[in-house]
Amino acid sequence: MEFSNTKSRHPRLRKPSNSQRDEIGRVRRQPPLCTTRRGFLHTNRLSGISGAAYDAVVMQITHARRTCLLLVVFAVAAAVAGPRAAEFLTEGVDRARTGWVRDEKLFTAANVGSTRLLWKLKLESTPRAMHNLFAPLVAEAVATANGPREIGVVAGVSDDLFGIDVATGRQLWHRHFDSTLTQPGGTNDTLCPGGQTAVPTMAQTSAGKYTIYAVSWDGRLRQVNLADGEDVAPPEKFVPGGGKPYALNLSDNVIYTATAQGCGGLTNAFYSFDLATRRASAFIPAGGGLWGRRGASIDPEGRVFIGTGDGPFDPLTRRLGNGIVAVKIDANKQLQLVDYFGAPNANWLWRRDLDVNTTPVVFDYRGAKFLVGTSKECRLWLLDRDALGGEDHRTTLDTTPLICNDARAFDARGVWGALGAWQDDRGAQWVLVPFWGPVSTEFKAPIEHARPTGGGVAAFKVEQRDGRWQLAPAWLSRDMDLGEEVVIANGVVFAYAGGEDATQVTPDKAWDEPGGPVYGGGLSSGPIRRVPNSRRAALYALDGQTGKELWSSGNVIESWNHFSGLTVANGRAYIATFDGTVYCFGVER
Repeated sequence: MEFSNTKSRHPRLRKPSNSQRDEIGRVRRQPPLCTTRRGFLHTNRLSGISGAAYDAVVMQITHARRTCLLLVVFAVAAAVAGPRAAEFLTEGVDRARTGWVRDEKLFTAANVGSTRLLWKLKLESTPRAMHNLFAPLVAEAVATANGPREIGVVAGVSDDLFGIDVATGRQLWHRHFDSTLTQPGGTNDTLCPGGQTAVPTMAQTSAGKYTIYAVSWDGRLRQVNLADGEDVAPPEKFVPGGGKPYALNLSDNVIYTATAQGCGGLTNAFYSFDLATRRASAFIPAGGGLWGRRGASIDPEGRVFIGTGDGPFDPLTRRLGNGIVAVKIDANKQLQLVDYFGAPNANWLWRRDLDVNTTPVVFDYRGAKFLVGTSKECRLWLLDRDALGGEDHRTTLDTTPLICNDARAFDARGVWGALGAWQDDRGAQWVLVPFWGPVSTEFKAPIEHARPTGGGVAAFKVEQRDGRWQLAPAWLSRDMDLGEEVVIANGVVFAYAGGEDATQVTPDKAWDEPGGPVYGGGLSSGPIRRVPNSRRAALYALDGQTGKELWSSGNVIESWNHFSGLTVANGRAYIATFDGTVYCFGVER
């Protein structure tokens, strides 16, 4: 709206005289216009005045009534809307993969203890090897034919998507992708199960409308309407079919993923797809698999980071295995290497199969740009994103002692889930590390709720001491049966124990044990041995400041999961299990 300073030519809108101003003052001293009976203006308030005074009062009344009406509208809208709703549109909450649900207000440290099972839903999803469902992505106020709904989308390894009304636990739609592969049935290989191995990502395209971006096993990018499961665009070729991509990330209209384990005979690589130009790109770091659970993380500068798994670290021959690699898309929509880091013992990690297997987490703090990474060795690296590893690409800002895995074992120990990062109300920066197996004898924290043997969560604060940035241990959680991903919501740390059989070698058996004697040590990572020996998952809520347990799901969850995840939004926490069940826990809303 534009306003003019020119004098009005309306004959009645002239400036009132002094005597007329006195009359106006008498009217002003009457009760406020917004408080008149039933909101109507009493005409007797204007008795006894006329002319310019009358018109001036009418103008002020009109302005006052409009102002009052706007105030009422805004107050009602605020009351109806309440706190800003939280959404969980991508694995790890944001493109930085922090796991921090910044808009969550319904869960609090005071009420999370009243969390209960709200519903559970069995989905028609066929497992492959040890894989089945991922945790849902959740969007609030999705426009549907039956009005606005809070909807979650669950991806299944057998190329399935499920739409769920999360308020009721009712399935809304089911989508099974077609395939261009000649043999789309999958395998029984834990490392290369075949199927949809990448957690999708979502974006709001307009008010109430959301698009799901997913990659089916044939490598095509799917764009699906969250409200009804229908395509919003034809499938597009994104990555080679038959591989194993990891969680998708979306930034500036570009989809990113990475592949690992050499599944389908493919070379492990970064991949990008520009939604506007429909151009795909790949960058091959010539290292091991890029298999961080949450896929690649992206910083505000557009740099894309992920750890590289098994493979030698030799930059002179452009082999960047067992490190962290940063790429960035150029003006031609092609991925280019911009930086890399290799731990001082990178090649020892490779020989011991202690590869960099987690998504690095991105955050800014007090003007510094940080990246934190780890590996199955179970120690953290604090890095400067503007100079990964310094001049020699091998030097960290800080390296922690071992958190777990004193045995230096490649299975059932180490960090396998996903890191978390958040800032509390006092401005302190936290880094959270879920881990598998016994806590290290080297790790000590000021607050310890146990010395875990099965796994747990370790918390650190980012602090500057004597001009040097450090990761200072803060607390250690209770014991967990393999600590997996963490999600932080309103000062509450949600973590879960996966409960799978994570061993990958045959165990020793004495002569007097059933099936003994067995001389163990042989590689045995397949599902035939591991599935029957897996246990059950459990969900926990911890105090973000102290690590104290505030709530747990106990024995409610009846199955376990492998390489799945955790979702928290709007007073509800979700976890999916190997038997095809989605569990929703929450507080009263």
